[in-house]
Amino acid sequence: MILEYDPNQDDLDNRSNQLNDNNDAYWQSRGYDDRPDDWDER
Repeated sequence: MILEYDPNQDDLDNRSNQLNDNNDAYWQSRGYDDRPDDWDER
C-alpha cells in the first residue's frame, strides 16, 4: 500500500525555513539554540 503525503502550507513553510540558513528554524533543526552570530561565515 502506498500512502501519499499531501503537505499543507504550514508544512511547506516549515520545510522552506529549515532549508534557509538565514532562518532560526534552520539552525534549530541542526541542534543550535538559535542562529549563531557568525552564521554568514559558516
